[in-house]
Amino acid sequence: MKIGELSRRTGVPTRMLRYYEEKDLLHPGRADNGYRAYDEPAVHRVQQIRGLLDSGLTTEIIRRILPFLDRPDEIHLHPECLTPETAALLRGEAERIQQRIDCLARNRDAIHAYLAAVLPGSEAASSAGSPTPPPGRSDGTSGGPGPAGAPPR
Repeated sequence: MKIGELSRRTGVPTRMLRYYEEKDLLHPGRADNGYRAYDEPAVHRVQQIRGLLDSGLTTEIIRRILPFLDRPDEIHLHPECLTPETAALLRGEAERIQQRIDCLARNRDAIHAYLAAVLPGSEAASSAGSPTPPPGRSDGTSGGPGPAGAPPR
């Protein structure tokens, strides 16, 4: 399929698909006329890339783990293939994602508290469920900024 059809089927702009190729995330073939030619698995691959980017992973990390992804929720990296550098990169990325989760949880809880204070007993204050404390790290700290802060980069 051509890049326009892949774009239509995935909802990803053609410019972004070219960027994925530039970042070594997609590897289209070329037709006789020089146009990019994508196979059917490219649709799934683009959806995986989008999901990983949306979850906060960088293109560098995605490039390193993409060959080992069979399904969006599983990484099949043989332990012998995991270099110390990649392991450190993944540990750092997991910590960065956890900091974002902690920050989002604090912000959610602040919104719930605000709604409960200004709209006591109303549907709006309780419609999203009761506030729950964000999970702490093993050292008992949250590891991130306060409720209005952005996650560290």
